Amino acid sequence: MRIAFHSPLKTPDSPVPSGDRRVARLLIRALSHAGHTVDLASRMRTRDGRGDVTRQARLAELGTRLAARYMRSISAGRRPRPDLWFTYHLYYKAPDLIGPLVADALGIPYVVAEASVAHKRAGGPWDQGHRATLAALARADLVIGLNPHDRPLVTPCLSAGARYLDLPPFLEIDGSPPASRPVRPVELLAVGMMRTGDKLASYRVLGAALALVPGDWRLTVVGDGPARAEVELALASVAKRITWRGALDAADLEATYRAADLLVWPAVNEAFGMALLEAQAAGLPVVAGDGGGVSAIVRHGETGLLTPVGDAAAFAAAVATLVADRDRRLRLGANAAAVVRARHALPAAAATLDTALRALVEGSR
Repeated sequence: MRIAFHSPLKTPDSPVPSGDRRVARLLIRALSHAGHTVDLASRMRTRDGRGDVTRQARLAELGTRLAARYMRSISAGRRPRPDLWFTYHLYYKAPDLIGPLVADALGIPYVVAEASVAHKRAGGPWDQGHRATLAALARADLVIGLNPHDRPLVTPCLSAGARYLDLPPFLEIDGSPPASRPVRPVELLAVGMMRTGDKLASYRVLGAALALVPGDWRLTVVGDGPARAEVELALASVAKRITWRGALDAADLEATYRAADLLVWPAVNEAFGMALLEAQAAGLPVVAGDGGGVSAIVRHGETGLLTPVGDAAAFAAAVATLVADRDRRLRLGANAAAVVRARHALPAAAATLDTALRALVEGSR
């Protein structure tokens, strides 16, 4: 099948790294792995972070024009006709303003992966984006949920006959086993972009928690961004124990996971956290805040420990427990690697997507 792919929050070829870009690329890889041809249908970004109603109106008008242009390019033979439209990450700040129009015009299935609904935005500065998201969900034939936390609010917005499919977050995993971990000072690892908002809040909880953790440990911090100075201040109480690595490419990040003993991330308002999944794939146990979809990828007591979000004392106690117990760290890490390979590997996700999408297209024909 030929699939038109659109990511209105951030394009998969964006030069700026993020979890959204990572997941978009993984979805494309999974669709390609299943034998489908994926075309990037549009690079239009609809994100409005400020609630600017004028900007939202302009974006809606632009989306209508781009949908018409896309249709003209198909009619003229400049673009191949897709069998379905696939939009990744849909919410009130970044609605899909093109896909539903094209799907209606072509009479093809419309698929959304990772959608969330926030009814509190109705009537407020993001009302246009909220209503556009509800309209897209009402048009969707299939919604693929990566975060179980989203399902209760999304499913009531779907039309009769539309399907909601849970898809565990997944990775492209190599075949090498997790590295053995020598006896030495415990190497803690934190991986997160340095920006204001939830990421900075996570670093602040981390700094408060680690100040309470005794024992022989060090912390490696991977990440960079405009809030670097605020992050350094948040971790100032343990500054002498920290190695700052900055932003790393995929190969260096993989090596860093394999050299560490424990991933620590408070996960304030985290959807699910790709770093949590990547760390476990490398055999690292995780201590994380139990919010959003984190519990769907970190199994408390089996692959890591979860604590109430924002509770620095509870987070510190969980980290201290694993710092002091090497055997338990190794056991949790081995479990983590096994679970990720069994449940969160790309081939399984590709097969799930392939089955659902083929059924949808065949049904529409």
